[in-house]
Amino acid sequence: MSTVEQTIQSATSALQESGSNSPSLDAAVLLCHSLDKPRSFLFTWPDKVLAEKDLNEFQVLLDRRLKGEPVAYIVGEREFWSLPLKVSPTTLIPRPDTERLVEIALEKSSEQDGPILDLGTGTGAIALALASEMPDRNVVGIDLEEEAQILASGNAKRLGITNARFLSGSWFTPLEDGTKFALIVSNPPYIDELDPHLSQGDVRFEPMSALVAKENGLADIRYIAEHAIGFLETDGWLMFEHGFEQGDSVIEILSSLGYQQVVTEKDYGNNDRVTLGQWKHN
Repeated sequence: MSTVEQTIQSATSALQESGSNSPSLDAAVLLCHSLDKPRSFLFTWPDKVLAEKDLNEFQVLLDRRLKGEPVAYIVGEREFWSLPLKVSPTTLIPRPDTERLVEIALEKSSEQDGPILDLGTGTGAIALALASEMPDRNVVGIDLEEEAQILASGNAKRLGITNARFLSGSWFTPLEDGTKFALIVSNPPYIDELDPHLSQGDVRFEPMSALVAKENGLADIRYIAEHAIGFLETDGWLMFEHGFEQGDSVIEILSSLGYQQVVTEKDYGNNDRVTLGQWKHN
């Protein structure tokens, strides 16, 4: 027999020993998911004795987390920009730092009223955040994986967001010639193939194709920057999320291609995270 409180305490200790960065939160989220209860249940009923069936179901989830599997994949959901998004192992898990890209995109989007493109959309997190904030703007999200396109479309439908649509294909290939966007955003693969962090933490379980790029992690950024020129309206903006040590390199890429007002912005941890530039020519 074990109460809610005892179960949480025991799981928290085990997760702490396993190296989780947020053991008590992980335990709470997993128990709520297995019981199909809100977080308030844990505080309201700490002395409630859990049924053996519920304990067994929770233990299965806990064992997966103890092996390092991300909580978001276990429960199939992650919140981003206050939007509950379904996630799967075919997509990256949306992270808080990416909300900085959304903030900057919202700032720049007020300058023009054309459509917006999100490349490598994954769960649709960035596209749906922007579409939810600007219901009068059309947002397109593209992902190489058809499973991601289906997942993002499902997220849009569940959230009742009707001004975002999702396509599958490699970068710009699904778009018709002559299509122009006021804003192109991307959180592309940007981790170097030899980066030791790829064998640590949650990243071990995420799709390598969405994480790793050649040329020290800059190959996809360079490709997008080169080809975005043909899809940007005059005065349109291109912006990337990238690694904290890549700001100078991305500035160099955009500047060398003729983008103007190129600048790198910090994330919430005061690390270089988003670089953007404006396209001034037809």
